[in-house]
Amino acid sequence: MEKVLVVGATGTTGKIIVELLNESQYFEPIAMVRKEDQKAQFENQKIKTVMADLEGDVAQAFQDVDKVVFAAGSGGKKVVEIDQDGAKKMIDAAEKNNVVKFVMLSSRGADAPDKAEDLKDYLWAKHNADEHLKKSKLNYTIVRPGALNNEKGTDHIIVTKKLDQKGEISRADVAQVLTRVLHDDTANKVTFEMLQGDTMIAKALETVDNL
Repeated sequence: MEKVLVVGATGTTGKIIVELLNESQYFEPIAMVRKEDQKAQFENQKIKTVMADLEGDVAQAFQDVDKVVFAAGSGGKKVVEIDQDGAKKMIDAAEKNNVVKFVMLSSRGADAPDKAEDLKDYLWAKHNADEHLKKSKLNYTIVRPGALNNEKGTDHIIVTKKLDQKGEISRADVAQVLTRVLHDDTANKVTFEMLQGDTMIAKALETVDNL
């Protein structure tokens, strides 16, 4: 089983990702936490944890790591420190440690933050992190969902290079996508946007390599 470091494991989406990976027959999650008291929620489920801070040194997080899912976010409070520089730091460390694949949770609008009506600082941070990943030597998938909600997952999405409509998608469905694109035969060196839609996730992901 491949070991997957989940960055942002204590967040709403990150927790779902960890759960999905823990149920997988292909992957074993390693939850990256920032504080000692965050370990118990995972260790009680026999899920491995590693302590590292995106604003500090992250080198120790990469022992025996095969792949990475970056789902961390500052909630708008430290977009440069966390969403941009923290992501860049993880990308550089992943490259140095020969990580096989890096999956980035980005955001719709990160391709053109200058055209955004709001959240410009956040979208610039995501844009800069995404570009840093593209320029690295890593195999990657950059996933840019619309607005996230906490509704139950539908298992149905729409994916495209560039969405021409606004919309939402559940964190549960986003987590499903982020775990599925970890597979070696899916979504390699591609960036795509997505919303809740009419196509089953598995079917939709079959098209992304051709976007």
